[in-house]
Amino acid sequence: MSSVEIEYCVPCGFRERAVNVQQAILSGLERELDSVRLVMGDHGVFRISVDDETVYDKAEASDEFDVDAIVREIRSHVT
Repeated sequence: MSSVEIEYCVPCGFRERAVNVQQAILSGLERELDSVRLVMGDHGVFRISVDDETVYDKAEASDEFDVDAIVREIRSHVT
């Protein structure tokens, strides 16, 4: 089983986005995961990792923010 961490920027107001991603992950992958953690950060961070491997980083993303694509990427790491 795997663990997912969602680090989000508090001053930027990314909490709602982080919670939405967390809910989508749990809806699609709850039985395949040990945990999904929200981690508060700053400096514009919005990063998602599976077992310490980054699967999404806002700073490096070239496309639009897509929750479904993020869940698919997480699924590919845990199944």
